[in-house]
Amino acid sequence: MLELGDQVPLGLSPLQASRIMWYIGTRGMTPRVDFEGALFSGYAPDGGLFMPEELPQLGRETLCQWSVLSYPSLVKELCALFIGPELIPRDDLNDLIDRAFSRFRHREVVHLSRLRKGLNVLELWHGVTYAFKDLSLSCTAQFLQYFLEKKEKHVTVVVGTSGDTGSAAIESVQGAKNVDIIVLLPKGRCTKIQELQMTTVLKENVHVFGVEGNSDELDEPIKAVFADVAFVKKHNLMSLNSINWSRVLVQMAHHFFAYFQCAPSLDTHPLPTVEVVVPTGAAGNLAAGCIAQKMGLPIRLVVAVNRNDIIHRTVQWGDFSLSKAVKPTLASAMDIQVPYNMERIFWLLSGSDSQVTRALMEQFERTQSVSLPKELHSKQGKQECEQMALISMMGAVELCPKNCGPRRGCAIDVWGPHCETWCGPPTGRSNLPCRVIVEVSSRYKHLSLSPP
Repeated sequence: MLELGDQVPLGLSPLQASRIMWYIGTRGMTPRVDFEGALFSGYAPDGGLFMPEELPQLGRETLCQWSVLSYPSLVKELCALFIGPELIPRDDLNDLIDRAFSRFRHREVVHLSRLRKGLNVLELWHGVTYAFKDLSLSCTAQFLQYFLEKKEKHVTVVVGTSGDTGSAAIESVQGAKNVDIIVLLPKGRCTKIQELQMTTVLKENVHVFGVEGNSDELDEPIKAVFADVAFVKKHNLMSLNSINWSRVLVQMAHHFFAYFQCAPSLDTHPLPTVEVVVPTGAAGNLAAGCIAQKMGLPIRLVVAVNRNDIIHRTVQWGDFSLSKAVKPTLASAMDIQVPYNMERIFWLLSGSDSQVTRALMEQFERTQSVSLPKELHSKQGKQECEQMALISMMGAVELCPKNCGPRRGCAIDVWGPHCETWCGPPTGRSNLPCRVIVEVSSRYKHLSLSPP
């Protein structure tokens, strides 16, 4: 694969590449900011999330040029588009991303496994903490420290975790002189390995607290803190949860890499579709895939969830409402009832309509229940969501090649009924797309879990 260091993002004109990328809040009541502003903000001041004011459109020529790139090079091209050389010059950006991926165990950083019966699995867990969060957080931490060092500033990062985010965030900034990190983990709801990854890092800038309740409940006070703009500014607070735009930006590369690895050919008209199965909790990976689609990547997203099925109900019936309680499962990092990145997806599907998005999210925050408007639900229905029962997940863990972890098992349960026919590239069944499962954590992180 090629490693490119062009000053202009590959396949784009200098005019396109030189335009400043601005970010606006999904609720429409926040002044626009550049990438640095979005990076340090987390939540927008009005409670919404930052999104690009305008999404670049990638034509066939750009996609063909990107199709030969390695995963790190794809990250560089995407980040160059959404950050801009006026904030981070291209040579500096390349160095930051190379540094971010220097601790990954696999030479490709991200690896595609082609298993029997056409089963494609994209392994995103070769980072320090064995979870896909290492990919986006290692890059985000490099961007963060780049700006902090230039301005000689210090920030305090506040992170809530359901299992994987906390340890990946800690590893990305541990030992940094200009960053302190506070991590809240739900006591008794993470695996032993996940908990040890967070509680055994003995660095002065790392502060970990076990709290009562589930991950959704610990997110509530964090959001309340960030709603106090004066307090946040006074104490230089920020978040590295996937509310942070930088996390979503880097995760877009997963979808481009999966497409280029699995598409049978880019010489056909129209371009072939690749189906990407995404296990999801807070919907950050899903939001990244939706943005990639909007930019012109021909993928079809299939969402894999466990018994905490709010995304399944939202896609199938337009029912965006909380269940009575979070249900503990083997895939503890997916035990989430408030997938906050759905706000970004609603904003995209509504045609960037901040009034519609604000009304939906404010009603959800008041009543914990929203029925999506028919027009929005019909657009959302272009995606597919598959719901897994816990017993199916457990069966998949036992039967899957390599004895995969529960999050891969969750996705394989989606694959299962189609295993004989969704073999890519299809032969004699050209109407069926290739399919790839996104594997977001290693099975080793779940060895200490017993069925609830």
